Amino acid sequence: MAHALGGVAAPAILRNSELDADAVRQARIDLAACFRMAARLGMHEGICNHFSAMVPGRDDLFMVNPYGWAFEEITASRLIICDFHGNVVAGEGVPEATAFFIHGRLHMKNPRARAAFHTHMPNATALAMLEGPPLVWAGQSALKFYGRMVVDDDYGGLALDEAEGDRIAASMGDADVVFMRNHGVMVTGPTIAEAWDDLYYLERAAEAQRLAMSTGRALKSVSPEMARKTYEQMREGDRDSARLHLESIKRILTREAPEFAE
Repeated sequence: MAHALGGVAAPAILRNSELDADAVRQARIDLAACFRMAARLGMHEGICNHFSAMVPGRDDLFMVNPYGWAFEEITASRLIICDFHGNVVAGEGVPEATAFFIHGRLHMKNPRARAAFHTHMPNATALAMLEGPPLVWAGQSALKFYGRMVVDDDYGGLALDEAEGDRIAASMGDADVVFMRNHGVMVTGPTIAEAWDDLYYLERAAEAQRLAMSTGRALKSVSPEMARKTYEQMREGDRDSARLHLESIKRILTREAPEFAE
């Protein structure tokens, strides 16, 4: 199902102080931690799916997982850095084709999306396959996304060109989360930690909704007023909570799989 990106210049290691800076190294570690925990939680799919983040201090370069490696194999140093033309400027390997066309165009078109996580995680993807709104406002975790998500109903097959990447980027509008109908989800954020926190809770909200739907009983939604109030309560502490969430993941991985940070 995955496709290597064709026509990319041979990988070249770019050694300069900017890409070796502490902030870049920390971003690599943070992103690698997200890959590892996503694999542990079953939020991955073979060697497909991709997480990306803009290089700190740059608006023209992003880091992403290289083609051919599973989430559980990703380390900080294994991540590659690409420009918006498909050139690998640091690291070994190339991006998977859809990773480049989705993430490159998304970061270029939506600069506020400093991190972008795309998965086919099972529960959220299952809801994206159903008629009607994928996520309903019946569970507290779901309310974290009230007013922040859209549905892209126009499935266009694999994103193997700039046109499809641009269409996906445009479908987001001002939303942070896109349910990609018949496909999966895209979660974006201003930081790696916030994108991870949203991805995690989105799958948990989808799982709870799927379990509730499996009973055959009608879901009991909260009122729009209460949904809005709860969302605002959550957002007040979201940034700090997201940071602490990611720190907890790195502590767990440091104990159990320390090579993630290499």
